[in-house]
Amino acid sequence: MTSAERRAGAADPRDRAEVRDPSHPSDRAEGFRAVSTLYQALMTGLVLTLVTQRSADLAERFVFAHFRRQHLEKFLPGLQKLGLAGEPDAPACALYHYHSNALGGVKTGYLRESDRKAWVRYPPPRWIWRGTAIAAVPHAVSAAMLHGWHGHNGVSLGNPGLGFVCTGMTVDGMPGLEGYYFDHGRPLEEHERVRFAYGSEEMPRVDWAAQPKLETANWPEERRQRTFRAYALEYLRTMLPTLQELLGPADARTGRTRRPTRLFGAADSRELPTCVRRHASTPREGRRASRRFRRRARCRCRCRERRSIAGRNPSVL
Repeated sequence: MTSAERRAGAADPRDRAEVRDPSHPSDRAEGFRAVSTLYQALMTGLVLTLVTQRSADLAERFVFAHFRRQHLEKFLPGLQKLGLAGEPDAPACALYHYHSNALGGVKTGYLRESDRKAWVRYPPPRWIWRGTAIAAVPHAVSAAMLHGWHGHNGVSLGNPGLGFVCTGMTVDGMPGLEGYYFDHGRPLEEHERVRFAYGSEEMPRVDWAAQPKLETANWPEERRQRTFRAYALEYLRTMLPTLQELLGPADARTGRTRRPTRLFGAADSRELPTCVRRHASTPREGRRASRRFRRRARCRCRCRERRSIAGRNPSVL
């Protein structure tokens, strides 16, 4: 193909050779996987952009606000959906993280020592700090996730004595993020709700084959990948309004999300053809598919935000 033909948008035979039937189940599953990877990278890239372009303090505040928003929206309803509402508080919290992360394709370990103490472990590779990105994540930024979510579980459950003890984080060179929920039997001060105790304890080894399982193990691959995509989309849906609240609408729109998106697209373009250009036979169709993808992503975020607000306040509908 000549350069003039390529500029005119003529089909490249090499592109046509990759065109598949979009209704094929394996192709749809691959597309869901790629979109999930893209949403995941946007979250990681945004945090790293804040760390490197603004300040680690701002990134820490963003991560805290992001996970606190997710916690308030999802934790209590999620306990009901997962059938954990009748469990003691500490095991219920650990099982919640174990099952909810498994639904998103994130490997997590669980161990119940007693009704008052239950462990949860996130082994590497960490989902949110993909690949070498973990080397640029400060301790305080990673810890903000625990303060935003794990430390607030007791408050949401009406149990002021429930706290989380972190015994290791991957960003600090530990072999995974791990810790345990513990019911202290007394009201905790806010600074006591998350405590770091490196070197004092470590999660006992677990038999991964004997870990609790949901029915998702029997799901078709397409359904599993669709669920992984929805898990990653929730990060994007929460990320955008949180960023706007911290920076203001103008600053949030101009560059804070655009920069990591463009950088990821350039650095890891192998992921993008699968989700937005798989069925494009010309460069022009590929660009159109990319624009449609961005519009649909924004629409999904707005629709989910409206449904979330309506759930908290039905009168808005």
